Amino acid sequence: MAVLGGTEPKTITVPHGKSSAVAVGLAVDQSLNALRELNGAIHSNPELCFKEFQAHENITALLQSCGFTVEKHAFGLETSFVSEYGQGGRLVTICSEYDALEGVGHACGHNLIAVASVASFLGIAAALKQSGVPGRVRILGCPAEEGGGGKIKLIQAGAFKGVDAALMVHASSPLDNMKAAGAAAVGGRSVAIFQGVFTGEAAHAGVVPWNGINALDAASLTYSAISMLRQQIRPTDRINVYIKEGGRMTNIITARSVVEVGVRSLTLAENEKLQERVRNCFKGAAIATGCRIEFEQLMDTYADLHTNGPLCNEFTNIMSEHFDSDFNDDMSEPHISGGGSDFGNVSYECPSLHPLFVIPTRPTDNVHGPGFARAAGEPGAFDAAIQAAKGIAILALRVLQDDDLAQRMQEAFNAGMAK
Repeated sequence: MAVLGGTEPKTITVPHGKSSAVAVGLAVDQSLNALRELNGAIHSNPELCFKEFQAHENITALLQSCGFTVEKHAFGLETSFVSEYGQGGRLVTICSEYDALEGVGHACGHNLIAVASVASFLGIAAALKQSGVPGRVRILGCPAEEGGGGKIKLIQAGAFKGVDAALMVHASSPLDNMKAAGAAAVGGRSVAIFQGVFTGEAAHAGVVPWNGINALDAASLTYSAISMLRQQIRPTDRINVYIKEGGRMTNIITARSVVEVGVRSLTLAENEKLQERVRNCFKGAAIATGCRIEFEQLMDTYADLHTNGPLCNEFTNIMSEHFDSDFNDDMSEPHISGGGSDFGNVSYECPSLHPLFVIPTRPTDNVHGPGFARAAGEPGAFDAAIQAAKGIAILALRVLQDDDLAQRMQEAFNAGMAK
């Protein structure tokens, strides 16, 4: 297990009178060694959803070493945590992710999300301390983004009640409709994963096959029906399916089969409609073969991502002004990710922003592939994460201190939820 050495000084000092942006930069730069060590520890020890025990310990240890009070195992989740700094005013939550993918490690770069979230929190807290202005920042450990719906469980536990804005960043390879440094105008699909379990009747396949009810036939019919359904779905929809169980022996009529399906749509409402059409494929196959069908939801449905326009524009301006970094902020043509995230559900709770920042990759290094896992551990990826983290920290401070921005972001959120 990779464990942090704990060599970072206990306190972060920022001279009084510095601007928020300068205060953020100084605070983060003072912590670079510890942040780099944290990044390496998480990247070299990938842990699956709800089992991010070492990442949880490493992140909370670093926060405690900097003088922050940390609640471990927060909101009823063993690998969640929360720490908060400041008094009064508005509350901004920085979301931290740190789970990995089975077989390919940190091929979604969640080590970079973790280190960026900590860097942002340290920068915001230091700036609040030196300025003395009202406002609170919270870092929230969000386990199990990769299929576990950790943020949905946190929402259900009340973790986002009273939050004025939720912010995080995510690594990406260069993609279409994305500027050199990344994209702030980002949309994510709604994702649902469920399975259908067919129950038939076993019989000897060579002696009395007519006494059997073939659950594999039902699975095969379902697969074919879904394949045909794809001809009549929207270009932005995706249906991915595989037969999870289909029998064990050729001389036994299969009595049980399991088909797992992933459904992706641009919005939560469209996803729910498409799920029903997919379920009808299962039901038709059950009728045709005489099998019984039962459905099992394998995870809470991930909602689509609502990027907050004012936050998007403000972040893009910050990255251009302070870091000479070019991010796409055209809300009329957002970068629509083929994937989905439970941060989409957060964006239904409060004004939210989830920019993608580009890390150095090879042309073949795709997210959720081994090449991207390698790239996520490189120094250039760490540097890109730190820069994005500083931008998010400056944005958070503006949300806390700028009443006009806070009003505009809330009005945009209300308008989006009213649609």
